[in-house]
Amino acid sequence: MARSLAGQVALVTGASSGIGWELAKQLAGEGCKVALVARREAPLRNLAAQIAAAGGTAVPILADVGHREQVEAAFARARGELGPVDLVIANAGVGRPTLRDPVNMADVEDTFRINLMGVVYTLSAALPEMLARKSGHLVAVSSLAAYRGLPSESAYCASKAAVNVYMDGLRIHLRGTGVRTTTLCPGFIHTPMTASNTFHMPQLMTAAYAAGRMIRAIKARKKVYNFPWRLHLMVKLSRWVPDGAINWVMGDYEAEAQKAVADRQKQ
Repeated sequence: MARSLAGQVALVTGASSGIGWELAKQLAGEGCKVALVARREAPLRNLAAQIAAAGGTAVPILADVGHREQVEAAFARARGELGPVDLVIANAGVGRPTLRDPVNMADVEDTFRINLMGVVYTLSAALPEMLARKSGHLVAVSSLAAYRGLPSESAYCASKAAVNVYMDGLRIHLRGTGVRTTTLCPGFIHTPMTASNTFHMPQLMTAAYAAGRMIRAIKARKKVYNFPWRLHLMVKLSRWVPDGAINWVMGDYEAEAQKAVADRQKQ
């Protein structure tokens, strides 16, 4: 049964754009007081102003989720300004291709630091207080990419697979404590991270639509929520597709990946 989120304090990482922006905005619309956590100050202040103009409450907090001390400081500020955190959504993430020769090791390390350790740092910072209160909800935004390794996306897929397994273990470990977990695994969402993709993205969703589905899953206390279901089914079936066929489908992406990495290194 779906439950109301009104009156809860929610903390959302990666709130400066894309999914995080929409999650925070819609949570405020549900009656939550929202801590907005990200690395970019101007977009956070813009979002906080929009939420306030609509009658809600939001506090912008600068932090890089890849650094544990910054995450813990963000939670301390959220508690001080909004009260104990009831709902945490570890959403911050990066999507960087993995090159073949040579491997772009700095990008690989950064992908795991943010996509995996950022989730661990964020949820761990909230956990002691939730355990003491015997209530709370820990949410991680993963991806359908967690279920299938893809060429030129090895690090991204692996980081999301690690998030899923981590959340599985955490969910079981927290049985009987009053603290719940939800793992959200969406498909393709139109965000700044995917805007540069030139390949076909089946069942592409807007960030607003995806965030709405995620919030419904959170309210329903889903353990794991994979969507859209047709793409989830395709991903599951792809595990039986020969490697050669996968490589053929993704063949043109290697050149795109190399260009994307080169363009970012020039910036």
